[in-house]
Amino acid sequence: MTERRSLISGDVIAQRYHLQDLVHERLGATTWRAHDAVLSRNVGLELLPSDDPRADGFLDAARRSTAVTDPRFLRVLDLIEDDRGHHLVVREWARAFSLDAVLAQAPLPSSRAAAVVAEVAEALAHAHALGQYHRRLTPHQVLLKESGAVRVVGLGVATALAPTSTPDGPLERQHLERLDVQGLGKVLYACLVSRWPGGHVDGLRAAPTEHGRILRPRQVRAGIDRDVDAVCDRILGHPPVHHRAPITTAAEVARELHRLADRSETVEVAPVADPTTSIDLSRHDPVIEPVGPPPGLEPPRRRPKAYEPAPPTTSERQLARLRSLTRGERGLVALGVVGVMVIAAVIGLLAGRETVGTAAEPTPSATGELGPLEVTSVTDLDPQGGDGTENPDETELAIDGDPSTGWTTSLYYRRADLGGLKDGVGLVLDLGSLRDVDSVRLTLGGEPTSLSILTAAPGADGSPTDVDELTEAARVDQAGADVTVSLPDLTFTRYVVVWLRELPPAGPDQFRGDIREIRVQGRS
Repeated sequence: MTERRSLISGDVIAQRYHLQDLVHERLGATTWRAHDAVLSRNVGLELLPSDDPRADGFLDAARRSTAVTDPRFLRVLDLIEDDRGHHLVVREWARAFSLDAVLAQAPLPSSRAAAVVAEVAEALAHAHALGQYHRRLTPHQVLLKESGAVRVVGLGVATALAPTSTPDGPLERQHLERLDVQGLGKVLYACLVSRWPGGHVDGLRAAPTEHGRILRPRQVRAGIDRDVDAVCDRILGHPPVHHRAPITTAAEVARELHRLADRSETVEVAPVADPTTSIDLSRHDPVIEPVGPPPGLEPPRRRPKAYEPAPPTTSERQLARLRSLTRGERGLVALGVVGVMVIAAVIGLLAGRETVGTAAEPTPSATGELGPLEVTSVTDLDPQGGDGTENPDETELAIDGDPSTGWTTSLYYRRADLGGLKDGVGLVLDLGSLRDVDSVRLTLGGEPTSLSILTAAPGADGSPTDVDELTEAARVDQAGADVTVSLPDLTFTRYVVVWLRELPPAGPDQFRGDIREIRVQGRS
């Protein structure tokens, strides 16, 4: 018996499949892109050495998976036994990226994560109805096409390569379905935070835990949709929080996530192709190298972005605001103000001609003595968050006079600058009316903290909702637990914002801001 030679690009299998590119090697099996010389199309080949003890189970699992005809599973086109020392499974070829390669660059937006996992769940629900189970669902088994369509690989075969024992008896089907549902929850979790619950899988780091319980996605990354987070917890939580009902079937996962994806945005979805005319079987598919931003992060839209107008700049927004002041009755008021200013300027010019010298205008100043200023209300400011809030229920604790309680930010990972996800978060202090603010004293729950004190313009007509509306009055880097920030003289404002730019550590690779108490000094 001759020693088996390793296969290389250019080798021909079964006298028709020309090996072209090695896609990956996993668990002793190799996957190639090959060209079918008979039908002149690209196909995917999964090869396992014939003398491998798993070889017969490998082909048998692929054979049984053909009972599932859902087009989201890459179809088995041919099975070949012991050719060039290998057993082969021939599948249709998909021009796509594996989900783990996409998540290695960045998590998916909540709506897109819901849409992707809903498609996978619906495909698995069809397989479960036919008695077929995946059992090894991970991001590597999910493919995203350039169009945003979803494909699933490894049905049955993934388990044949990594056998696992399953209980015998009437509970076996329920157990296997539960394994797939847990896999769906873990893939959804990975889509939202690029972490894998329970360990390191497909290059993703393990999900963080607290007291033995996996943190929910919203506790790991800011801006995740609350309802998507709740679905993830209903699948993986033991038990789910807030006494929510657990999700135990793939069909229920698909139904819940489709509802959330449809609610988030309406997209144009191409009709599902007939299995016999799948677009994945198109001839001469080019090889797409995974460079640049991964495809499939957003599904196709009705209107190409190239035709959408660019968002207005800050100066354009200010100009539009000024123009709005000249409409209707406001325009008459503005005209009257301009007329009064012109008359005053003329009178001043004439008076200046009649006097030898000119007198400087007095500098405006506030009345009253320096002392603490009352804060009538406090709100959170999170303009770059997904839901625009950052623990709003805790804001009043920052002005309650008790330094043992306070307002905290969400938990951020890896970087003190809010994980690189935001420019900052903060609290808006409403002083009730225009005040001359002298300083702001902060009691913080951790150190070091880098922060800025921002102020609204004296004529601001409402609580600010974006930092573009504010002016940085003072800036402190690497502040300790007790810091007093002095503001420039004659800082007149009603709204003062404490803006956190870098947060203190809260654990290994974890960062969280903590404002225990705020006191504002000034003159009324």
